Amino acid sequence: MEATALTSDMLATLRAKKSYPAVSLTMSVHRRAPDNAQDPVRLRNLISEAETRLTADEAVDTRTRDAVMEQLRQAQAEVDLRSGMDGLVAFATADEHQLWALPRSAPERVVLSDSYLTRNLVAAKAQQAPYWVLSLSADQASLWSGEGDHIIEHREDGFPRVAAAVEDDPQWQQRQGDTASTFTDERTRQFMRETDAAVQQVLARENRPLYLVGLAPALALLGEAGSVGARAQATCIQGGLHSGPGHALHQALAPQLAEARQQTGESTAARLEEAHGQRTIAGGLAEVWTAVHEGRAAMIAVEEHYQPESATEIGHLTPAASGTPTRTTGVREDIVDELVETALDKGTEVVFLNDGTLTDSNHIAAVLRY
Repeated sequence: MEATALTSDMLATLRAKKSYPAVSLTMSVHRRAPDNAQDPVRLRNLISEAETRLTADEAVDTRTRDAVMEQLRQAQAEVDLRSGMDGLVAFATADEHQLWALPRSAPERVVLSDSYLTRNLVAAKAQQAPYWVLSLSADQASLWSGEGDHIIEHREDGFPRVAAAVEDDPQWQQRQGDTASTFTDERTRQFMRETDAAVQQVLARENRPLYLVGLAPALALLGEAGSVGARAQATCIQGGLHSGPGHALHQALAPQLAEARQQTGESTAARLEEAHGQRTIAGGLAEVWTAVHEGRAAMIAVEEHYQPESATEIGHLTPAASGTPTRTTGVREDIVDELVETALDKGTEVVFLNDGTLTDSNHIAAVLRY
């Protein structure tokens, strides 16, 4: 499963407490030869390490160990390491296994706990800046979940929606004086009101930027029907896309998405500049780490590929020495992913910017609440 498919409900399920041991494996994956030849070996080594640790754990009986290992071996058999991913996360208990493909790298790690390790999934999803796309015609509406250039159809919450077919009513048309336009038909207006309400429910649960795609009369009618039209980040005047496909929607929306990304960068830079003038800014990993964990960060901005190795000592961050083994206790190779997950849990806005944008702040900065 791709990290782009992660929903709030899925995340809650993954984080829920499970029967010990819940095993999490993470690793980076190479997209091209010859480096990708080592990936199956590295995955096999991680699974062997999991077996060694399960065997040595006195809290894990033989039956449970064997059941977990069987799930891990099934996951190994199912994974396609040539699918163009950058990172892989595998979860397993005695009863299940899951595979998640990441659009960013992840450290090699084996974790035994009573819940799954989700920080890499959460950071990957945040980096992709998820958004919604509502594609609309007079009698059909589809909702799409987008992250980066990847758009998939959302087939829940009553979507896709199709207006109920009603036979023509000659007497009604006679009262109107002529055959009514589709866009002045009260049945179409009702369909738009119902679609507006359905989208509002989705946004209330998972608030993201919303993009609208459709012909101008349909989008205008949606705007009259409720509040969703006013909340839209941007609109694309193009019909015939209520059935997608996702790549066609992305192509149609490419100018709007590029403009939104530029606006995000500009507004983030302005907020950081204002915070600098008010001395409500933190720069560098150690300062941002402290601010986030104290709940003082209103927003953090981080360069997309900033992934330092750092260590924690008594609640403080110190840089890891060059060449420190990544399995050393206290060393976190995915410290930014952990920080992003913590920030989101505390209601902090997280923005990823192009590499080189935050050089003066050591690649990461935070706007402080106080």
